[in-house]
Amino acid sequence: MQKKTEILDHPAINRALTRIAHEIVEKNKGGKDLVLVGIKTRGVPLTKRLQEKIKKIEEVEVPIGELDITLYRDDLEKNNGLDDPQLKATNINVDVTGKKVILLDDVLYTGRTVRAAMDAVMDIGRPSQIQLGVLVDRGHRELPIRADYVGKNIPTSDKEIIVVQLQEIDEMDQVSIYEK
Repeated sequence: MQKKTEILDHPAINRALTRIAHEIVEKNKGGKDLVLVGIKTRGVPLTKRLQEKIKKIEEVEVPIGELDITLYRDDLEKNNGLDDPQLKATNINVDVTGKKVILLDDVLYTGRTVRAAMDAVMDIGRPSQIQLGVLVDRGHRELPIRADYVGKNIPTSDKEIIVVQLQEIDEMDQVSIYEK
């Protein structure tokens, strides 16, 4: 893979998340009855950052959770048994029933991850609403799914890959486009 372009650096990611936090507060008239749920792996640190930003804006600590969607994916059989799926723990310590759940992920592409995440949330409880926030929307949807909150729209070709690196996992904040 060859790196083509850096799209977002640390300050740009921070600005995008600040804007998303304000949009969440505005759309939901505050932080009451919200639950932020990060889709593993990079959705989790984004969720924690948004929780902090909302706390500064509204002086309320919105509960957060971590969601592993591995067993909900519709492409597990494509592995042909070569690799066992790597399970990561789901950790949502709040009842989501009747709450507005905001799923958060780093990149929205085909929509299949989000569909799997919605199925996983519905197995945990019955939220009054599910919203979606992503750092990057790159297009190419296969399912009728759209994000409510987007840090940056980055139209891509099928020959390109978006790579999100976050300080908590990768020791740097950066979003780049790579050529396959």
